[in-house]
Amino acid sequence: MAAAGPVGSSVIPIVNKLQDIFAQLGNSSTIDLPQVAVVGSQSSGKSSVLEALVGRDFLPRGNDICTRRPLVLQLVHCPRRPEKAEGDEWGEFLHLPGRRFFDFREIRREIQAETDREAGENKGVSDKQIRLKIFSPNVLNITLVDLPGITKVPVGDQPTDIETRIRTMILSYIKHRTCIILAVSPANADLVNSDALQMARIADPDGSRTIGVITKLDIMDRGTDARNFLLGNVIPLQLGYVGVVNRSQQDINLNRSIKDALAYEESFFRNQPVYHGLSHCCGVPELAKKLNQILVQHIRTVLPGLKSRINAQLTSVAKELAIYGDVVESKAGQGAKILNILAKYCEAFSSMVEGKNEEISTTELSGGARIHYIFQSIFVKSLEEVDPCDDITDEDIRMAIQNSTGPRSALFVPEVPFEVLVRRQIGRLLDPSLQCAKFIYDELIKMSHHCLANELQQFPILRRCMDEVIGKFLREGLQPAELMITHIIEMEMDYLNTSHPSFIGGSKAVELAQQQIRSAKIAVTVTRSKDGMDSDKLQSSEKSTKSRAILARTGANGVFSDPLQGVRHGLDAERAGSSGGASGSSWGFSSIFGASEDRAHAKESSAKRPYNAPMHTMEHTISMIQLREPPVVIKPSENQTEQEALEIAITKFLLKSYYDIVRKNIEDCVPKAIMHFLVNHTKRELHNVFITALYRENLFEEMLKEPDEITIKRKRIRETLKVLQQAYRTLDEIPVEAESIEKGYTLVGDSTGLPKIHGLPSSFYADVSSPYVASLKNPRSRKSAHSGEQPSPLPHSNFDANGSESYPAVGS
Repeated sequence: MAAAGPVGSSVIPIVNKLQDIFAQLGNSSTIDLPQVAVVGSQSSGKSSVLEALVGRDFLPRGNDICTRRPLVLQLVHCPRRPEKAEGDEWGEFLHLPGRRFFDFREIRREIQAETDREAGENKGVSDKQIRLKIFSPNVLNITLVDLPGITKVPVGDQPTDIETRIRTMILSYIKHRTCIILAVSPANADLVNSDALQMARIADPDGSRTIGVITKLDIMDRGTDARNFLLGNVIPLQLGYVGVVNRSQQDINLNRSIKDALAYEESFFRNQPVYHGLSHCCGVPELAKKLNQILVQHIRTVLPGLKSRINAQLTSVAKELAIYGDVVESKAGQGAKILNILAKYCEAFSSMVEGKNEEISTTELSGGARIHYIFQSIFVKSLEEVDPCDDITDEDIRMAIQNSTGPRSALFVPEVPFEVLVRRQIGRLLDPSLQCAKFIYDELIKMSHHCLANELQQFPILRRCMDEVIGKFLREGLQPAELMITHIIEMEMDYLNTSHPSFIGGSKAVELAQQQIRSAKIAVTVTRSKDGMDSDKLQSSEKSTKSRAILARTGANGVFSDPLQGVRHGLDAERAGSSGGASGSSWGFSSIFGASEDRAHAKESSAKRPYNAPMHTMEHTISMIQLREPPVVIKPSENQTEQEALEIAITKFLLKSYYDIVRKNIEDCVPKAIMHFLVNHTKRELHNVFITALYRENLFEEMLKEPDEITIKRKRIRETLKVLQQAYRTLDEIPVEAESIEKGYTLVGDSTGLPKIHGLPSSFYADVSSPYVASLKNPRSRKSAHSGEQPSPLPHSNFDANGSESYPAVGS
């Protein structure tokens, strides 16, 4: 059988490559890749754990906050190079492509310098990533993100809300389902108060993707241990816990190597009986293997969905780039592009009017449906709700009838009042008809703004020119539509077709009016019969009151209240001796009542007088009648006669009948006029108008000029498309047999169940009598250590001569 590569040798490098590819997009990438995020409070031992996994000192260290920018650390296993080669281990920064750092102290200085460049030199924090890739034969393929430690009190240039900012930054990484959370907590603090576990609980409530790491086990209070924590009895996590022993700050100051630290860690777990039987969750080597296995399994789980998401985004970005197209330089190309835009615009406009556009709204009416709504639900409905007699009272009709008779009384119902009143009502239809045309004009303007809205964003000058052209064209189309509507109304007013088959006609109107009058009389008769004698008494009382009021104009001594009547009474008194007082009193009574009761009687008396009768002076003519001046405004008497009521009713019936005929004609003709002169005319001629106004070679370059933000956006979209294409091709590199190879790795170690560490004496592993080793011989405890998995190379400075034996062939 062929030898298998290190665990995750097939999928983890591919994910690392994807991360490098998407790093080109910065924070704009929306694809979440599988990774391990290291979370912990400040000075919890995160950096020591990472350095132990790598086997080298390369991270900034100190008493204050050290990690001030997210550090994406990609550990890449590579085969051992020949002895004469430059080196087996090196680092590369993504921001320094092509440069290799073989001195890990330079890596530390570059991390510090890059951090200072972005976050400042006085403890500032930034969310911009630093990407570091370390190649070594002593590491497993793992990708980790070292996040800034959670701090409480701001120092230096840190803002007052530094804790909130760091927590927000951490959540932005660990909230994604593709992220494995490595929650680092120190053992010398209460685990239930761990900031790392608290943050992990927020993003991963069920603990399905959280690995707990308990550091500093060697400095716990005497008499305490972390066994229950490691077993998950206190705060359970599905991926479990791993306990490690860190280098202390004194060890770092004394330059104690990581090799020595790993040896000390191994000795510590061997010499602590409480941790016997926990080999699967103790030590940095076990943490490295566990991280590798979990990450590989996690990647295999999310890869199918990842490929689907990349494919979907690739399609979306390709469509967006197609909208912007390429920059055209030649005049011929520019002219073709403008012709294409104008043709697509006119097609989109017609489709929107006809309701055939691709993007049909399901939430509101749009396009031609709005035009239909204006015609039927606004214009027609408003006209149907109007009563032609609403603004015409019975007195208006009565006045019109009397005015139309001239100096004679009418023998029949005159036609002139009907014609005058119906023309006035027809004229009222002009304003709503013109308003309807304006509404349709506004809708066409809105539709023109919605056509190719996204496509024309990159050409604002062309968009403005097109809006000006179509706006002017629609205004020009509105004028003949309004003129036609005006002519329609004027035609209806100019000729009243009383022979229309739907017109009620005079005979029918008279019949209906008489029925209405009779119904009204019956109702009045019923009301009077209810009143009985009380009504008669009331009328007698009113008559006697009127008589008394008239007679009261003369006093008891015969003196009139009117001065002129007083003069006339004096003249009568002078002639009393010859003519007698009785005849004077008789004239006064008869002349008053005659003048007030019957104007015709006065005319008759005047007619009997001889034409050539001499005019007497006031002293000699005591029977002269003085007429009062006619008022400036004359109105008929308040009481209608039965004939007048009938005439009014007939006129109303005729008016309503003919108005309904005209209204239906208007409801039908006005929308037709608007559609013909405005809507359909625009659809037919818009393309020709655009060509005439805009297709000019001297305008091509100016109209196709793009704003700077569009140019930048096109460039960014192209970069995104390129990145997605690279990512898609990278996913195709996953070998079909990768999954089966990774499932077949086995763990082969010494009798202790722990992989060998370079530099330690072989007697260190031969002492099987120790309690820690004896516990590993327990089959139950060895079940997890000997899980049929391939051993992982552990982080240390060098392999021994037989270090390659750590990767045996896959068993059959």
